[in-house]
Amino acid sequence: MTLFTKDINGDLFICQIYVDDIIFGCTNEKLSHEFGDMMSREFKMSMIGELNFFLGFQIKQVKGGIFIHQEKYCKDLLKKFKMGDCKPIETPMSTRDYLDTDVDGKPVDQSTYRSMIMCLCARFQATPKDSHLTAVKRILRYLKHTPSIGLWYPEGAQLELLGYSDSDFTGYRVNRKSNSEGCHLLGRSLVFWSSKKQNCVALFTAEAEYIAAGACCAQILYMKQSLLDFGIVCGSGPLLCDKESAIKIAKNPVQHSRTKHIDIRHHFLRDHE
Repeated sequence: MTLFTKDINGDLFICQIYVDDIIFGCTNEKLSHEFGDMMSREFKMSMIGELNFFLGFQIKQVKGGIFIHQEKYCKDLLKKFKMGDCKPIETPMSTRDYLDTDVDGKPVDQSTYRSMIMCLCARFQATPKDSHLTAVKRILRYLKHTPSIGLWYPEGAQLELLGYSDSDFTGYRVNRKSNSEGCHLLGRSLVFWSSKKQNCVALFTAEAEYIAAGACCAQILYMKQSLLDFGIVCGSGPLLCDKESAIKIAKNPVQHSRTKHIDIRHHFLRDHE
């Protein structure tokens, strides 16, 4: 995926290319039409008009903002795996069940499982078991309940970054590694989220939260730079963490007996405190 931007006499032009799909726009509508005409002359291509579908996303542009959802994709997914008549459920996963390798579990077809998960539950795709397939089917049942839910980006919203970080301490029971989780908002709207296993074993909850906050901070810095490419200057971009001891580690550069083992790469967070 490639993004091009250009300032044309004070107007911002943006062009996004993904393989053979192109979307573009400009603060000056006339320049958008001129670019579309030029591309049609130079290349054999079809112009669809106002953007309403891209990479599985349905985009609805209305007065007051933009609404993005995947209702068609959800319904196609349910139909593909013969779950169109499944019983809907209000949550994508159970709070009581923890997935592991399930060595003694009943194996399921690997090809079917891989085609269902996309990027979900990918940790167990090498040797999927019945418990993993049940978890994936629950996600599809959740999509059955919420096919039209999407993201709303209001017009004129203040472009201020805000990040939230969290950690699931020793969440992966096979090797006791924790998970880093985070979400980032631009204005009041979600633009990025992540949930990823940490590459080291945290010895206590504050360490896991500290590592998660560092990953969240890195994403904020990347987003600030990306916005700067559009000519948008953001402020400091606050990062919110729910562990007071992790916040204290970030604010205090002194090495203590309980924190001296933390890898130096995670301490870059202190430079952006």
